[in-house]
Amino acid sequence: MIRACLALCLALALAGCATGAPVLKAHGPQALRFDAAANAGGEVDAALARAAAEGKRVLLVLGANWCHDSTALAGWLTTARFAALVAENYELVFVNVGVPQTGEGVNLDIARRFGLAELRGTPALLVLTAEGKPVNLDTAASWRNAASRSEEAIYAELAALARRPTP
Repeated sequence: MIRACLALCLALALAGCATGAPVLKAHGPQALRFDAAANAGGEVDAALARAAAEGKRVLLVLGANWCHDSTALAGWLTTARFAALVAENYELVFVNVGVPQTGEGVNLDIARRFGLAELRGTPALLVLTAEGKPVNLDTAASWRNAASRSEEAIYAELAALARRPTP
């Protein structure tokens, strides 16, 4: 009975997103960056190659345009302040993952490739070395609340991840 109620609540919540019902507004900027038609695997490989050539890390954002947390994080990453941090330390790639919570995920092989076995929500944020080793598997899935994080908290974590030693 409880499972049925939970399933119904999840279905209603997702139906609201699909029908254009209002979504919670993030307190920061919003950006739609998750391209369903992109060659995500190719973009990740190209970012890894650029990171190796430039001595940077890859900032891999796994999200979707329907998700207010994903668009909030993407919005912050496109501001001038964050763009400077990203340009100095990262190659940034946005990967559309669809709706993995309902079994309608896409590009999940990319998450698995770097050790993130399951996505229960969006977004997830992986920081990779140029060799493709994850730096933050312990916190990668914790970004599902990105819309409620402050600009300062997001910036501080990304700055710390740029310097974090590889596990």
